[in-house]
Amino acid sequence: MIIRENYLKKIVDAKDTEFIKVITGVRRSGKSTLLMMFRDYLLNSGIINENIIYINFESAMYDNITNYKDLYSYVKDRIKDEKVYLLLDEVQNVEFWEKAINSFKVDFNIDIYITGSNAYLLSSELSTLLSGRYIEIKMYPLSFKEYLKFNNYDNNNLDEKFREYLKYGGLPAITSIKDNDELVLSYLNDIYNSIVKKDIIDRNNIKDMALLENIIKYLANNIGSFISSTKISDYLNSNKITLKSNHQTIDNYLSMLEKSYIMYKADRTDIRSKSLLKTLGKYYIADTGIRNIILGFRNIDEGHLLENVVYLELLRRGYRVNIGKSGDYEVDFVVESPNEIKYYQVTQSLVNDDVKKRELRSLESINDNYEKIILTMDKPINNDFNGIKVINIIEWLLK
Repeated sequence: MIIRENYLKKIVDAKDTEFIKVITGVRRSGKSTLLMMFRDYLLNSGIINENIIYINFESAMYDNITNYKDLYSYVKDRIKDEKVYLLLDEVQNVEFWEKAINSFKVDFNIDIYITGSNAYLLSSELSTLLSGRYIEIKMYPLSFKEYLKFNNYDNNNLDEKFREYLKYGGLPAITSIKDNDELVLSYLNDIYNSIVKKDIIDRNNIKDMALLENIIKYLANNIGSFISSTKISDYLNSNKITLKSNHQTIDNYLSMLEKSYIMYKADRTDIRSKSLLKTLGKYYIADTGIRNIILGFRNIDEGHLLENVVYLELLRRGYRVNIGKSGDYEVDFVVESPNEIKYYQVTQSLVNDDVKKRELRSLESINDNYEKIILTMDKPINNDFNGIKVINIIEWLLK
């Protein structure tokens, strides 16, 4: 196993705190492997195996644990007098599992770590029951920097390797099969179908699967474009793709897609008034490989994928990410952390003067002194325009 240091460090830093550690992310993004890495860390730090309880609920070995009483009984029987580390993988498969978690915290000297592949794991019911006593660790597919490491790539021909990354995506298992297109297609298709069936259709008892599929295709085809349920409905109806669609149903399906972690929504914010705008957000997909399996590998739009890659990288770096509106202009990303604000534009190239003027104009319209950056695939010679930095995307991703 190749250690993903950033995520492992987050778990280790939270070890032995009172909080329940909740690891979330799209299926096959590496949550189970991270939990096993942490188990190895515990063993190497002197915790004996008997004091580590690890359960993967996707294994048939634990099919007999179906509800919170079964889970409580199983764990209780394995606890002695010492402190116990409880690692539960895909725990949402256990009915009312949160009741067992709450009881463990009350009854035992225990440190709890759980993973899940949909946001129902952190539903309002759980939040109420645990009353803020958990830390969420959000896990994403491999960054480009991690992709190079997993493939044991050097820094030669980075443009070519980056385009490979855009094509296949960053699900960790891809790195071992990417030389076989048939295996890649089969793997990505299986992951996509698993997300749609288990985390969306089965979880929400969806009847209109055709509508769901068409919404997913619409979002995948419009990465980085402004989206609303009205726009989706008008498109589906005018093209006679589905029967008359209901705005509320579409809104519900969009929420389900977010909760499955296959799609992320970026809201719009007015930079001048610093207020969130209620209309027209943008959607980004959890993995470019999944996007390509939805639309077909012949339909790879590098410009949209660049924006998607930058969005996910900003999330990995811990920023809150919104779309910006500055007067009449749009800013691709407004990113915030407790200590800083930055503005980003993403474009394939600035060679065209009209494109350069457009990208610069959006950032120049912002009347403050926070850092402003244009990310491009160009190898910029002049990398500063009146304080606006121009940085090559690949160089930025490798920082």
